[in-house]
Amino acid sequence: MSRLRLGFDVSPLHAPHPPGVVRATRGLVEALERRAVLEVVRLVPEGELRSWRQRELPRSVVRLGLRGIHSPVSAFPLRGPGLRVQTVHELPWRHGVKENADWKHRAWAALGPVRADGVLCPSEHVARDLRARWLPGASRIRVAPWGVGAPFSDLPEPGSVDEVVLGKYRLGQDPIVLCVGAVREKKNLAGVLRGLAEVRKRHGPRIQLVVTGAQTPALRRDLGLVSQLGLSRFVSTPGELPEHDLAALYRLASAVAVLSHSEGFAFPVLEALASGTPAVVSRDSAQAELAGCAGVVVDPADAASVADGLSRAVLERETLRFDALERAAAFTWDACAQQVEALWQALA
Repeated sequence: MSRLRLGFDVSPLHAPHPPGVVRATRGLVEALERRAVLEVVRLVPEGELRSWRQRELPRSVVRLGLRGIHSPVSAFPLRGPGLRVQTVHELPWRHGVKENADWKHRAWAALGPVRADGVLCPSEHVARDLRARWLPGASRIRVAPWGVGAPFSDLPEPGSVDEVVLGKYRLGQDPIVLCVGAVREKKNLAGVLRGLAEVRKRHGPRIQLVVTGAQTPALRRDLGLVSQLGLSRFVSTPGELPEHDLAALYRLASAVAVLSHSEGFAFPVLEALASGTPAVVSRDSAQAELAGCAGVVVDPADAASVADGLSRAVLERETLRFDALERAAAFTWDACAQQVEALWQALA
């Protein structure tokens, strides 16, 4: 019996996209290729992206003998032969977030449940947002959580020493709370900072906050808050880190804080859990859904609640480690690919 031949839009690997979208695209397409249940044909963009997607992709269905096209983003070919699967990563406007909330993002989220044959979401949190708005298309919406893989694990690679990164980025010996990529307004670094200030006020555990990511206007504004709160000695901003250095910091950290106003999945939560590090997460969020019983859940708008969560994560790190590793084990790229394969086989 011949395999279903599927076209996979890999534009996020060749054109600028958010890091989480790139990671999700790479992880899924590589898992599908490795498993070889479907015959995956990578569709690489040429020229202007929108024109390529709407004109060239439909032609490729006929030219390459494809059963359909899998889009790892919300934009997909609206016309032409073959099946279509769309991916909706999040609906930030449902949570008061302006980033990626323009009319184009809203339009694609509305079109998917009506025009696509299947709509893929990385969490039930996103699927609920989508179903609530476009109930007639609810039956087309499926959830397939992303996975985690190397280099994010609880053990360093043979011959490497994690502690080297402490000297490399001039970090001290105090327990680290890591905020990965918290340099955009929606990431709510301010909520973590106010919680840290409350920990200091209580004379709680010593904590050094490490914020990774590029210098942005949002980060510069939050660094002003750092100064106002008297936290300058306790906050480090080493910039963007290579994956292997980031993986080492995950393992060395006492906790990872993800208090975003809106997330569709939150890779830093899963990467932290896979490293044996507890995650402090916002209640009623995609990150809390992902962390499950391994998460330390807080109210991100309440500094006292955040302080309680940070203190608990730091003081109980080794106890929480086992729940973290057990939870992360359920999220593999093979498991994600298996659900995507099932979706395509059902559609075909």
